[in-house]
Amino acid sequence: MWMNHENLVRRILQTDWAKGSGCDEAFLVKVMEWTESNVLGDFLAHLIRQVDELINIDPELSEPDLLAEATRHMVEFLGANSASVRIYDPHTEKMLSYGSFPSKEASRATFIPLEGSIAGEVLRTSRPYLVPSIMGEPLYHDKEIVSRRGVRSLMAIPIEIPRFYPDERSMVGVVQIYYPEDKRVFAPVEIQIANLMAKRLSFVVARKKIILMRRTKEKRDSIVEHVFRALGTRGGVKMREIFNKVIPVIADIINVQACTLFSVTSDLKTVVLEAGYPGAGGYHSIGKSFPSSSEPAFELVLKLREYRGNSDYEVVTPSYVLVADPQRSEFISRNLKKFALHHSINSILYIPLGIEGDVTHFMAFDALDYRVRYTEDEIDTLLFMARELMNAQKMERLGDTLHDFKNPAIASAGFARRLKKLVDGDIENSKEQIKKYADILLEETTRLQELALGIYQVGKEQLLNLTEVLERRFEINQEAIREQFKQNIRLKSGKMDRSLVVSCYSINLERVFDNLLNNATKAIPLQGGILEISSYSEGDWACAAITNTGAITDKERIRLEEDGGEGRGLYITHRIMKLLKGELEITGGPDTTTVIVRMTRYQEERPTKPEM
Repeated sequence: MWMNHENLVRRILQTDWAKGSGCDEAFLVKVMEWTESNVLGDFLAHLIRQVDELINIDPELSEPDLLAEATRHMVEFLGANSASVRIYDPHTEKMLSYGSFPSKEASRATFIPLEGSIAGEVLRTSRPYLVPSIMGEPLYHDKEIVSRRGVRSLMAIPIEIPRFYPDERSMVGVVQIYYPEDKRVFAPVEIQIANLMAKRLSFVVARKKIILMRRTKEKRDSIVEHVFRALGTRGGVKMREIFNKVIPVIADIINVQACTLFSVTSDLKTVVLEAGYPGAGGYHSIGKSFPSSSEPAFELVLKLREYRGNSDYEVVTPSYVLVADPQRSEFISRNLKKFALHHSINSILYIPLGIEGDVTHFMAFDALDYRVRYTEDEIDTLLFMARELMNAQKMERLGDTLHDFKNPAIASAGFARRLKKLVDGDIENSKEQIKKYADILLEETTRLQELALGIYQVGKEQLLNLTEVLERRFEINQEAIREQFKQNIRLKSGKMDRSLVVSCYSINLERVFDNLLNNATKAIPLQGGILEISSYSEGDWACAAITNTGAITDKERIRLEEDGGEGRGLYITHRIMKLLKGELEITGGPDTTTVIVRMTRYQEERPTKPEM
């Protein structure tokens, strides 16, 4: 099996150590034949077993764990002290720590530069790099750590995982194998075996990637299925329900502590938390708004701040912003650092979403594990999920708008019919009534237009008289009652406080009152009852109360207060009230139900007197 016995023997006899040994050519030939028969076979069998074990590493392991297991095989077979893997990240142009044996990831540098490093030299040449003495190697900079670990020499072997798509990058990296000997001479067979095992390691990672691609397709199909299944439900698309079903689908991509979806106002000054996972027991408040300037990471995502850093603690790319260590990153506020520490959040991934370059939403993934890199497959899956959730949110807003179209549309048709009768009759004596109906029609059709535009925006905040808005919506609801021929409903106005001023979006407050009045009307028993409104102040709150005949159980009351129940009206109302930072309370009497809306009263800022 040797390539040429005679040629090898002649080369051996020319060496200094063989010349003085007294060995002749015939003896050396017999030694080689014996070695081939009794040693080489066992060696190759052992090598094949090791390679097979490496190839059969469980592809279900995470990439760092898989690479740590692979380096264990290399260390044990080559008689080394330890080994580590670094993967090239094209976004940062650095080498990322990505697994080692024995595991020392916590103490290893997260990043090392490409230029002026052994790993960078291996990637540049695509050839092994041998370091007989680390202490004398200029490209190895952190000599103190390796000295403490008792390693003095190393060989660095290139690895490459080929691309699967034409526009995809090949994944390249380096395996660095450390030895305790100083001034070590590396045998060619060691280098060849290390190369062989590195190539098989590439095969293992490639197999994992194929499995991940298949699972990615399955996850995407599952995400789409959840969205379309929601379309067919009676209650329509509810973003929070889809969100809570979709996130577990991708939970094995990262160890998800929580995931949140934020919307961004058109001026990019405010972000609003639209949905959060987990829904129950989570630590985020849906509907809460934050100034963009409150979090430097928000500004990075929204491109309001230019990233000039070169830190090991964050990765900023056009596709995402990864904060690899919230406690050390300067782009995390003090409040969020405390929050992350309390909830054991060790990395945060932000993914911006938008239309034609304008960011309208972004997602945040809080992870328990330290993440210094996300693969393109992981990012693509997360982006796909985020886009589907945005589509779901658009459908939810459309469903909300269609739901809230009903009352003003019915009332507008009723007022239009009355107006036509007046116009067809005695116009001269009906001018005041005609003007009133025309004003109402103008107001309601304008509101319908605002509702349609509200699918994408909600207008501007303004000062509103809460009592006047309540009375106006009460009148519109009265017309809807007439148009739907509902019988035996008596309308009452209780005590009304006309000094209640609030600051909010007018269309949102109108939608709250429309939904509550519509629900109260439907809750009145068939035999009839009352529908009453009132308003009053309560400390710093401006309050509106809507009361209807019909008892409610404590269990139903609590359920409606917490999540709005199955109906769409209260679900919409809850979401809007959170956005308005108000409160909703439901109380029950012996035969009545009252819904109370509380909003912060607007107080004019008074100039402070200068100190004397």
